[in-house]
Amino acid sequence: MNDKLTETLSVVVEREMPHPPEKIWRALTQPHLIEEWLMKSDFKPDMGHRFNLRADWGAVDCEVLVVEPNKTLSYTWAAYGLESVVTWTLTPTSTGTHLRMEQSGFRPDQQQAYHGAGYGWKKFFANLEQVLARID
Repeated sequence: MNDKLTETLSVVVEREMPHPPEKIWRALTQPHLIEEWLMKSDFKPDMGHRFNLRADWGAVDCEVLVVEPNKTLSYTWAAYGLESVVTWTLTPTSTGTHLRMEQSGFRPDQQQAYHGAGYGWKKFFANLEQVLARID
């Protein structure tokens, strides 16, 4: 039995943000804000809700797995043969929030998707920081 075949990779991005968890949660869960930093979506923070993220290059099929307001948000992320899970974790700090995003489930033969996600999430985080700086 070769365990290498079942091992998967994760992309993790973490940031200290000078905003309260409640504000970041809004940006992660309100469709008009999600569109500003990520993609167009019909997201609702309800367990089992199926939604799409849409961009010029195509669409991502998602399903909400975990919703703990201002703490944890997790959803599936399926596109072009990739079956992954995105999990956001918000931890309050003395200066704001530690925000962690993990996208897990990349197979070893999905290097292109894995590296693309690493690049993409850094860009999305930069956009998210701009949105957070602008909203009340």
